[in-house]
Amino acid sequence: MARESYGRLLALLAARTRDIPGAEDALGEALAAALQQWPEQGVPANPEAWLVAVARRRQVDAVRRRVTAEAGEEHLAMIASELENGATGAGTAFPDRRLALMLACTDAGIEPAMRTPLMLQVLLGLTAGEIGAAYLVSPATMAQRLVRAKARIGELGLKFEEPEPDSLADRLPALLDAIYAAFTSDWVGRDSRKRAEEAIWLAQCVVARVPSDPEARGLLALLLYLSARMNAQRDPEGRYVPLAEQDVSRWDHRAIDAAEALLHAANQDGPSGRYQIEAAIQSVHCARRSSGKTDWAAIGSLYDLLFALLPSPVVQLNRALARSQTEGAAEVLAEIVQLGQDRRMASYQPYWAGLARLAADAGDRKTALEAYGVAMGLTADPAVRAYLTARRRLLLDG
Repeated sequence: MARESYGRLLALLAARTRDIPGAEDALGEALAAALQQWPEQGVPANPEAWLVAVARRRQVDAVRRRVTAEAGEEHLAMIASELENGATGAGTAFPDRRLALMLACTDAGIEPAMRTPLMLQVLLGLTAGEIGAAYLVSPATMAQRLVRAKARIGELGLKFEEPEPDSLADRLPALLDAIYAAFTSDWVGRDSRKRAEEAIWLAQCVVARVPSDPEARGLLALLLYLSARMNAQRDPEGRYVPLAEQDVSRWDHRAIDAAEALLHAANQDGPSGRYQIEAAIQSVHCARRSSGKTDWAAIGSLYDLLFALLPSPVVQLNRALARSQTEGAAEVLAEIVQLGQDRRMASYQPYWAGLARLAADAGDRKTALEAYGVAMGLTADPAVRAYLTARRRLLLDG
């Protein structure tokens, strides 16, 4: 429950006080109190209301300790108002203020490169390690950057509220990036379904707020395509199944149909944005449900468009893997090996898994075995690790 509610409760706690570190401390103390009291006294009828009430009291205590009476009156009044207005009954549903606070994190005073990571930790509950993995930097480095970004929010005295409509367009890219990163941070893990539902809900909120924005529609379509295939990622015995081997009858066809409609609406003038292009790639993958095959040439062309727009090593990797399906593994293996010179690839598990597959297909047994070993070591999910182990064993026995 803590993982599911953390970002939403933190947003509620910080919305009035504008003190993110203080809200984090207060919520952390409330969670610690819950771990101590609930096993003995039982879980309250409304756990979230209990956590908010305890955290609010911690905020009051903290403010009283660290500010003078004059300076703290307004701060204390804000918290007291939240306590008075926040019901604690079992049926209470707290407002979800994350979207407004996420948009506040895109203020011009915050370093552009840290806007999305800040949203991911503060309001979506991702750890510095998870965020660092998404940005191909170490957890320690990301943690230091996040501390500085949160301090900057305090210095700016930002109001945690939605910006005016005329300034919303400039802030959307960072917001969309945060929602997508939250969705993909645990793509094949235990929390993938819950994380996906949260991200899709936030994406739906964005589309409702800016229904004419093609990238907002593109992101929602992309998330629906990806979530539609989640059930097929595991067979009935719980074994990992890669996309090319998935049983299409286990895909969520209603979600795919909804994604197709969104993508069509977004692409009235052609797929011009990152999320529109990525959604188009997934649309081609999902077309296998009717055609029985994957149009790798179309996927390769879409990756060419994406790489021109976003020339990142991750896009380059995926483009090369797509090209290998039409040109042959041997033709692109050298490019993938060269890509490994980018130090960010050293801890990027999909790179090593992709290299292993390509090298095996190209007949480079030594490289494949080494790459499988690294990929297995970087894999946290037991089912994926078992799949890679089995692939490596087949290569050893072959």
